[in-house]
Amino acid sequence: MSLVNSIVSWVMKQRIHQIGLFLKYPHEVQNEWFRKLLQSAKDTEIGRRYDFAGIKSYETFRERVPIHDYEALKPFIERMMMGEQNVLWSTEIRWFAKSSGTTSDKSKFIPLSQEALEECHFKGGKDMLAMYCNNYPETRIFSGKGLTLGGSHQINIKSGNTWFGDLSAIIMEHLPVWVEYMRTPDLSIALMSEWESKLERIAHHTIEEDVTNLAGVPSWMLILLQRILEIRGTNNVLDIWPNLELFMHGGVSFTPYREQYRKIIPSDKMHYLETYNASEGFFGIQDQSHSNEMLLMLDYGIFYEFIPAELAHLENPPVVWLDGVKPDVNYVMLITTNGGLWRYQIGDVIHFTSVNPYRIRISGRTKHYINTFGEELIVDNAEKALAIACEKTSSVIREYTAGPIFMDVGSNGAHEWLIEFDQSPDNLEYFGEILDNALKTLNSDYEAKRYKNITLRKPVIHALESGTFYNWMKQRGKLGGQNKVPRLANDRKYLDEILELCASKV
Repeated sequence: MSLVNSIVSWVMKQRIHQIGLFLKYPHEVQNEWFRKLLQSAKDTEIGRRYDFAGIKSYETFRERVPIHDYEALKPFIERMMMGEQNVLWSTEIRWFAKSSGTTSDKSKFIPLSQEALEECHFKGGKDMLAMYCNNYPETRIFSGKGLTLGGSHQINIKSGNTWFGDLSAIIMEHLPVWVEYMRTPDLSIALMSEWESKLERIAHHTIEEDVTNLAGVPSWMLILLQRILEIRGTNNVLDIWPNLELFMHGGVSFTPYREQYRKIIPSDKMHYLETYNASEGFFGIQDQSHSNEMLLMLDYGIFYEFIPAELAHLENPPVVWLDGVKPDVNYVMLITTNGGLWRYQIGDVIHFTSVNPYRIRISGRTKHYINTFGEELIVDNAEKALAIACEKTSSVIREYTAGPIFMDVGSNGAHEWLIEFDQSPDNLEYFGEILDNALKTLNSDYEAKRYKNITLRKPVIHALESGTFYNWMKQRGKLGGQNKVPRLANDRKYLDEILELCASKV
């Protein structure tokens, strides 16, 4: 496999030159895609509705085409799922990526054109490896196999001509045949729909393979690795896969899981590469080994726009494209894609750490925050504060969620945190004090609401039994795939469900 490793590594590195072009000419590349997308869709239903053929400037596009959320596009997508074509995109669409739902739907279904698969998702996968090979030219990653932990897909019961499933499963289904020789497990196992059975099969199937790289959501991959360690009777993954060197992860912040991975993969030669990909598109890749910033990928058939997060609630918020963004400002991201999403609000909040080149970090989700009392607590604040608390108390968090305790007569509000520790702090109250003080430092609005306990009293923290979040996700039918534990919520729905589950086991 050494020859294969050398050849594939060389091919991957050729892409670095192309990446360099959009680093040098970012606005020109985005402008080119802007024109291509309008031209490609001008004769579709949505293209005729907004006269894409007559749009000659970004200003006209911004004025003429409204911002869409999933509910706005849902009627179009439902027709497409029944087999109707030329609605949102000009080429045939038969596949739909199933993603987490909206307020009125359990799931949403994102159309996947062949262009979106090849020019965006496949390209993103290849670029992850290209950047890794560029940063680590001595890599032996292709001398073994890659283990990808994804979801499943099924035929759409509404139409025999369209299919839906987790994006990861759809990608695996469409990968070139030669890729199958470089990954594990085989598709018959990788695409199983029942999560717990699949996890067991994957563990037993891959334990004898020479796995050099992993890809998946950190939370679910950790569960798989812990099961493999249990089967083999060791606490070190390198005892099983001595050539393991890379974990490509995305979907959730890696911060809460970092120490857990270091514990079971105790090697300085193990590398972690963060990606920003979703059912709607592949957006960013960590291109520098020394930083967890991600390069915004500008040549994937996506045109980007941004709304300052603090103004996103307005009926007609100000919107800018790439040339108008500023560093360290939280933005709600809009995307127009070669899969038929037009000025689509994906629901993520990002901020630019650099505008030359354009590098980003994810701040949180537009719906995953706590602002019950005007504190505007976002996931980025929570992750950083928890990391400080863990460092100061030598603790490790496995999973967590948080929400509000509402004000009552004679009682002010608070934040309630449900935390499952992999390594618990000696003093939970001290952990809470550090968390509280860290949040005050990171978020001035939180600090103001905590002043003299006038609006918010100190946070209430519960240490949950091991396996609580897993059992809760199982109860909700959310095991595996791209399902994620919601970190912050502006109501008590998740808190009350989990606390009720805990109470039922007492």
